[in-house]
This record gives sequence, structure tokens and C-alpha cells, in this order.
Amino acid sequence: MQMEGEKQHKFEVDLGNLMAFDPHHTFPSQPSREDLINQCLLKGTRVVQAIADALFALPSTEDVDGPLVNLPPPLTKLPREKHLPKPKPPTKWEVFAKKKGIQKRKKDKIVYDEQSGTWKRRYGYDRANDEDAVPIIEAKATDDPEEDPFAKRKENKKTRIEKQEKNRSQNLKEAAKFGALPSHVQLAATALPITGTQVAPKKVTKDELGNVAGLAATATASGGKFDKKLPGEKPAQHKGKYRKFLPVVEGTGIGSQEREQTEKILNKIISKNSHDILNVEKAVTMHSVKKEKKRRSDKGKASATDKKLKTQKKSFKKGNFKKGKAKGK
Repeated sequence: MQMEGEKQHKFEVDLGNLMAFDPHHTFPSQPSREDLINQCLLKGTRVVQAIADALFALPSTEDVDGPLVNLPPPLTKLPREKHLPKPKPPTKWEVFAKKKGIQKRKKDKIVYDEQSGTWKRRYGYDRANDEDAVPIIEAKATDDPEEDPFAKRKENKKTRIEKQEKNRSQNLKEAAKFGALPSHVQLAATALPITGTQVAPKKVTKDELGNVAGLAATATASGGKFDKKLPGEKPAQHKGKYRKFLPVVEGTGIGSQEREQTEKILNKIISKNSHDILNVEKAVTMHSVKKEKKRRSDKGKASATDKKLKTQKKSFKKGNFKKGKAKGK
């Protein structure tokens, strides 16, 4: 016990990480594989026992599931698996807002809708002040009478979307210079390295672009069947094997495979080792029970039919017969 206590005392226990190790442990110079495995198992058992002893030494509180303890903060700093992500460069709007002192404020989700006079959501379906839901547009004195206001509003919306997409692409290009692109954009590009790595960017080949376009085209519920094809775009290649089903009507060619499959299964059942697959006694018993049930049901049906065919004799009482004779007189 004293030797065991001295060995456990040598371990450095870090309960924050539930970890313990022996800094003074050394392996023999040329151990055999079996000796090395036994030594590792013995040392691992002692390490786990040291962690368990340290856990039970902490103050605990009783619970329905058992005693609970609060672990102390970890002592050992574990290294990161990957590099720290690089800071993302500010966008044009963030630079402009910082220069002008504009602070971002949280907008309310519910706003007042002037058309219906009710409170609605700011974004999404049935949102407030939706331009597409306005049936009448008030004309101004400066408006061109020959211009369609609805078409103009649609064109303005399209221009705004294109401008936003252009700004977004420009921001991504600026972020790519600093190596701070989002990971999903890097994976979609397939040619840019992951943030923090030192791999030099390579030129995107035609095949890689085709693979990325094929993945994007088949990412719909229909597998890109009903999507519009770009000019010169080839149909997506089917990877894997097609499933083959046997025909419904039996024939001489592939239609005879169903019979062959059935015969193969029957030959497997009715074989020398059929007693391992089929319980003959149970099968005979079930057959006898079914036969007996069928015989009883047939017997019951036959007796019911005989009862219907038999003539039913009416019973006459003596009193009724005498009264009938008296009336006849």
C-alpha cells in the first residue's frame, strides 16, 4: 500500500482537463511488444486511479443521480488544432460608418403598415409597406406620362439587387487579399486555401469549375431536373449504378430470373441441412392445426345448410284443434 501511494503521489493531476501524467516515467531501452503493452496497461490503470482519487477528494453535493463536484479550472493549456482565424477586413459601409460616426442600431421587427393600417413584420411574407402589394401608384408632376410606373419600380429593384451583389463581391475580393474569406466561400471556390493555411492558391481548371457547377445544379430536391440549363452546359453525369427491377410478366429472357431466384431459395431450404433452416415438427403441427380448423369450419357450414333445407313442422295444440272443430259444426 505504501509503494502504491508513493507511485500515485508522483502523478501530476489536472482535474480541469481530467488528465494525469507521470513526468518521471521512462520506458526500457528495447522492450518487447508484449512487455510494452503490459506496462502501458499497468501505467494507465494507475493514472485513472489517481484521477478517481482526486475527484473523490473534492467537496461534493448529493443529487438523485449521485454525488456532484465542481471541477477546478484547468492547469494545462492545450494547443489549438488549427491557426487562429485572421481578422476580417471592414467593408466599405463599415469604413464609411466609422468615419461619419454612424452607429448601428437594432430595428424593430414590427412596423406600421400605411396601406392596411395595421402592424406587420418588417421583412418576409406579408411584410409592411410592400411595394409589390400596392395596386395604385400616385403620379407626380415630374413623372413621364408614357412611362409605366410598375415596370420602372421593378427595374429600380433589379438595379438595387445588382448593386448589392456587386458590393458583396467586392468585399469578398478584399477579404481574399488578407486570407480572411468565409470557409463556405473557400470550399465553394475549390481553389482557395482554408483560412490560416500557407497553401498557395492554384488556378481553377475547367473540370473543377464543371464539378462545382454540377454540385450546385444537383443540390435541389429534383436533382436539377427542372432547372434551366446554361448555354453550353452539359447534363450532369449519373454516378453509380442504376437499379434494375425484374419485369412483371414472365418471359424467356430476363423475365425467367424471378423463377430462378425462387427455385434457388427453395433449393436452399430443401437441402441436406434443411433441419437447421426449417423446423419440420413445427411445420407439421401448424399444418395439422390448419387442417383441423378447416374441417371444423366445413362441418359447421354443412350443418347450417342442412337446418335450412329441413321443413319446419308447425306445432298444433289440442285446444286450438277442438276450437276449430266446434266452429266447423
